[in-house]
Amino acid sequence: MTWFKRDKKAIAETTPPEERRVRTEGLWVKCESCRTIVFRKDLEANLFVCPKCQFHFKMNAKKRLEMLFDGRYTERDAGMTSTDPLNFTDTKPYAGRLKDARKKLGMNDAVITAEGKLDGRDVVCCAMEFGFIGGSMGAVVGEKVTRGIELSIEGRKPFIAVSCSGGARMMEGTISLMQLAKVSAALAKLDDARVPYISLLTDPTTGGVTASFAMLGDLNIAEPGALIGFAGPRVIEQTIGQKLPEGFQRSEFLLEHGFLDAIVPRKDLKSFLSTSIGLLFS
Repeated sequence: MTWFKRDKKAIAETTPPEERRVRTEGLWVKCESCRTIVFRKDLEANLFVCPKCQFHFKMNAKKRLEMLFDGRYTERDAGMTSTDPLNFTDTKPYAGRLKDARKKLGMNDAVITAEGKLDGRDVVCCAMEFGFIGGSMGAVVGEKVTRGIELSIEGRKPFIAVSCSGGARMMEGTISLMQLAKVSAALAKLDDARVPYISLLTDPTTGGVTASFAMLGDLNIAEPGALIGFAGPRVIEQTIGQKLPEGFQRSEFLLEHGFLDAIVPRKDLKSFLSTSIGLLFS
């Protein structure tokens, strides 16, 4: 019977270390809400929503567009990049942050502008990428969103913005703050042209993005549990010296207080957008 016993010591000595390790990293994900361990493939199949508690994980911009569009879409202004106008440096040079983010994500800035069909309807969509320097809005993001709005006006195609942002990009100073006014002015032209705009706010949507285009939709909708506000809860508590209500700045709180028109679970999002566009653009 000893012929059939495994000599673990001999196996360990003859097998390279990288082959001995069980490669499970990245295969499983722990839900941030209920702490359930979910198989990543199952999570992706469920649109990055926890199958147990329905917690909505962050979804990157490319996955978001794949979910909304009917198959293929055309990206616009993909080559636009920041010039680092202030040569800004804090703990790290801004130019280095941009280089690292581009290499990691394979995109040039924190938003993708695309046009395609949603349930057979021609639309223009801007989807923000939180992984790119916190989804912050600098000159490139502001310009790409503005050009997306102008594309909607030119082709009379409904405009959809998917916000996921930490706010204005401080590394570009006043130039980043100028984008709030520029994008808002473009949306005023969109309204004059009677082309509908639906704003989808996801977790998180804060700062200058909330203070500009994220809250200017003909319909302002959000995903369940999304953090939405200008300043963060911790900053507000420190400023006013009071404890904030439970769930403050979450989408459910904002809906209750009249800041949102609807909260839409991710699985219902495409059909909701299609129906809403039909009503607004009939």
